[in-house]
Amino acid sequence: MEQEFYQCLAQRVRAIAEQADPFTRGRLLDLAKRYDAKGNPTARSGATERPLPVPRTRPPASIFSGPGEA
Repeated sequence: MEQEFYQCLAQRVRAIAEQADPFTRGRLLDLAKRYDAKGNPTARSGATERPLPVPRTRPPASIFSGPGEA
């Protein structure tokens, strides 16, 4: 039942994308692909999100050292 829900959403989004401007159309088609992936868990379309940047453990010491600091 959940699979049908996401497949219907993907169809609906594609129908809206047909009448959208090029930028919005691309975004909507990407959304439809994600709905397809949720509706069909065996088909993987690859990574859809960018990985988060790796945080620095400590800022450089040069930021904190200076002649005016105590």
